[in-house]
Amino acid sequence: MTGNTTGTSSAVKVGEFYELNTGEDVSGSAHYNEDIAPTQVKDRTWSVWNIAALWIGMSICVPTYTLGGVLTAYFGLSVTEALITILLANIVVLVPLVLNAYPGTKYGIPFPVLLRSSFGVLGSNVPCLIRALVACGWFGIQTMFGGIAIHILFSTLIPGWAAMGSSGEVIGFFLFMAINLYIVIKGSESIKIMETLSAPLLLAVSIGLMMWATPQISITELLLTPANRPAEASFWGYFFGGLTAMVGFWATLSLNIPDFSRFAKSQKDQIMGQIIGLPLTMFFFASLGVVLTAASFNLVGETISDPVNLIGRIDSPFWVVIAMIMIIIATLSTNTAANIVSPTNDFQNIAPKKINHTRGALLTGAIGVLLMSWELLKKLGVIHSDVSVEAMYSGWLLGYSSLLGPVAGIMIVDYFLIKRQFLNLPELYKTHGIYSGFNSAGLIAFAVPVALTLVAITTGALSWFYDYGWFTGSLLGGLVYYIAASKQTVMVGDSVVQSN
Repeated sequence: MTGNTTGTSSAVKVGEFYELNTGEDVSGSAHYNEDIAPTQVKDRTWSVWNIAALWIGMSICVPTYTLGGVLTAYFGLSVTEALITILLANIVVLVPLVLNAYPGTKYGIPFPVLLRSSFGVLGSNVPCLIRALVACGWFGIQTMFGGIAIHILFSTLIPGWAAMGSSGEVIGFFLFMAINLYIVIKGSESIKIMETLSAPLLLAVSIGLMMWATPQISITELLLTPANRPAEASFWGYFFGGLTAMVGFWATLSLNIPDFSRFAKSQKDQIMGQIIGLPLTMFFFASLGVVLTAASFNLVGETISDPVNLIGRIDSPFWVVIAMIMIIIATLSTNTAANIVSPTNDFQNIAPKKINHTRGALLTGAIGVLLMSWELLKKLGVIHSDVSVEAMYSGWLLGYSSLLGPVAGIMIVDYFLIKRQFLNLPELYKTHGIYSGFNSAGLIAFAVPVALTLVAITTGALSWFYDYGWFTGSLLGGLVYYIAASKQTVMVGDSVVQSN
């Protein structure tokens, strides 16, 4: 954001980028603050390696480790089918990731501001809050994993801590949450530094674990393990169900990727960084989860799919401490980037003058605690429940991909087909500008797939629409939006100033 002595704002073209020359018409708007303003060109410093490191850091986490088990246990796939599905899903999700990153890189705007183009300044809060709720739920889940790791670490280092039992895990939960919020509140540069430093360390440890576990099992026998689906059942139905769920794993990031691409040095950096960092990391770490789970019986005497508990059973305090520190770093690098940055921006979008970056982050933490309150109270012995964290997030993957798929399709169609890669930057922040209020095209295109999803859930009809929710939702949402938006006439104006 650059200053302007006049009252009128303008977009300034700098190479392939745009900056906002802010005047009183934008700075005084109720829908503008410094934290969601376009990133200045001098602050767009993320290289290919920084973006690749971001994805490596986000991909190496406990949920990724368990994906192979989720697909074999809940989706009826064999081990080989599960790993191939994970790889294909992360190649597929690269498409919306790269495309939705484009406007973030070009204009330096975060996800909520980009949504104002297709949903309207006020209407953008609908998909924003849905995205924020999902992220807060994931924040709570990941923070629980981090809290357990802290509890095991302290149990090894501090005499008597282990006697606290699950109460120690609750204390670990709040300690881990505080660390997460501190890093995010410090800003994007602190996230970049943490991800860039942690990525090579996490890769090295993962490769070491794979080398350590492989001799304990027969890889050939493991890959030939049959699927648990009925013998006469068609493979394709199970495959597409699993593929949809795995795409749904990063469906949320395919929406708010502009929150990070707004800091990229160039379009080439964001594209290559994502290609390098995402698919192979997800495939490798999910494979590590399958191998270590299979090897766990020989290592500790029983099959354990949770890496935190598996490492906690190793009879070597030194290696337990090292492993727990690595798990804490891995979960921290995932949680800060994937689950706090987006809702922090999303909550600001509601009332930017009242909710800044710090307040948005604190609000994310508070809602994350509320969503995990049942698990925290269960660990404290206040309530009793049979619902597992794993069952919770495996259900969310499929259900919420159905809701978020239409948003991805709408965003891509709006930017590339309707707006033809041109946005009026100052107008995105104005209360009474060309994007003001609610964009009926975006809301209708979002409502139609969501309504069909609800019909499928409540009646059982159109079950295929729900089962393949991300694909059906994104395609239908994009199609309906194209038809509805094509009938609208929006003047983008001429507010661009060329600059060297």
